[in-house]
Amino acid sequence: MDEKLKFVARLLDGEKMAELCREFNISRKTGYKIFDRYKDSGLEGLNDRSRKPHRYANQMPFQLAKTILQIKAKKPSWGAPKIREKLVRQYPDVHPPATSTVHAILDRYGLVQRRKGRRYRAQGTLLSHTNNPNDLWCADYKGEFMLGNKKYCYPLTITDFSSRYLLACEGLETTKEQYAFTVFERIFKEFGLPKGIRTDNGIPFSCPNALFGLSKLSVWWLRLGIDIERIKPGNPQQNGRHERMHLTLKKEATKPAGENLLQQQEKFDRFIEEYNHDRPHQALNMKYPGELYMPSLKKYEGLREIDYPFHDKIITVTHCGRICFKTKKVSLSMVFGGQNVGIKEVYDKIWLVSFMDYDLGYFDEETCKLEPLENPFGPKVLPMSPV
Repeated sequence: MDEKLKFVARLLDGEKMAELCREFNISRKTGYKIFDRYKDSGLEGLNDRSRKPHRYANQMPFQLAKTILQIKAKKPSWGAPKIREKLVRQYPDVHPPATSTVHAILDRYGLVQRRKGRRYRAQGTLLSHTNNPNDLWCADYKGEFMLGNKKYCYPLTITDFSSRYLLACEGLETTKEQYAFTVFERIFKEFGLPKGIRTDNGIPFSCPNALFGLSKLSVWWLRLGIDIERIKPGNPQQNGRHERMHLTLKKEATKPAGENLLQQQEKFDRFIEEYNHDRPHQALNMKYPGELYMPSLKKYEGLREIDYPFHDKIITVTHCGRICFKTKKVSLSMVFGGQNVGIKEVYDKIWLVSFMDYDLGYFDEETCKLEPLENPFGPKVLPMSPV
């Protein structure tokens, strides 16, 4: 139907039938048939034909649709309500279209100014600098490469910032977050929890379509009490120590690549052992990373329940990312699915939504649309001084 709308719209703009038919690769007979259906039945005439009656009493006549466009051309600032009122006065004997129908006509022809959504744009966060093991870990995927069996390997790597200790280099078949969960949980169980983790803004560490660019993985880190750091897009040097390790990894563990994932993981495991315990590091005064690193004292014990003692209600976010409030639903973000949030009435019928210690935004009972606050997972999360 979209192609038919474009075809008719361009005819209404004055383009020639023959030229349009050639461009759309249809015969002029078909072109005239489409246009005649539009003139006879309006927009509904562009739907695929069925055995239902070809004309309905409440369908908009062609002249009314044309008049709507003419009024809009003369009064560009008018919206659907004013245009409908003008139609009622101009055609008192004709059943007027609904305001939503007038709006739909305007929207079809690109005459509605849409409000741009507040899409999250990654800008990075404040970056910390520390000399203590486990204050900051760095994580990333080394660029994918092909194995001998023609399948791709995506190595997930995790290092300790201060000691350069390579905590993990796991060859994976994909960057999907469920596999990253498994790797991080294993590392948390073995080495404990860091204070913060630095990553880029890619999946699965961040989700550009989610609230504040969070992902299920980063929400899990927050639940564990781990701060999130993100480098500025296009600035891999902000994770320079980790990137330099990747250069060494590529040279010594991927050329030649293993025949399959199992063989490649064996190469990675040998590299981890040598990198941590048998390779002097110039930046460490020729010490081995294993001589400086020690596991975190903060043990991994799973997730604890979140309490909101200063909020009016605790609501569990549905797996589709919504808050069920009275008889309505408030869209939050799928990354919070299964998590408990607190809501508090801060003004008459205006509610604040919070996750842990972070205020996410407000919604009112009439529209139930969340209006996000400034990103609380930027500098507020990381009070440490920048590099």
